[in-house]
Amino acid sequence: MRLLIVEDEKRLAVSLARGLTAEGFAVDVVHDGPEGLHRASEGGYDLLILDIMLPGMNGYRVCGALRAAGHEVPILMLTAKDGEYDEAEGLDTGADDYLTKP
Repeated sequence: MRLLIVEDEKRLAVSLARGLTAEGFAVDVVHDGPEGLHRASEGGYDLLILDIMLPGMNGYRVCGALRAAGHEVPILMLTAKDGEYDEAEGLDTGADDYLTKP
């Protein structure tokens, strides 16, 4: 299974990638919205783990652009934004699930 992590906090991204790789997943990591959108648009990923607060383009816009282009890759938003409005907006833009960071 191939995963793409789009996370600007490099230590967190590396930690997530290390843990998922240890579980047998193939993991790619990018640190900004435009690169995340580009890589996800190329296809080939089984899951996208997407932060919301990203440089260049936020996660809501990345998710919305992917869905508008017809990409059906499952998207898990992993973010520090924990308000009900934030979660509703994430799901409304096309995310499949929403998880807040501790």
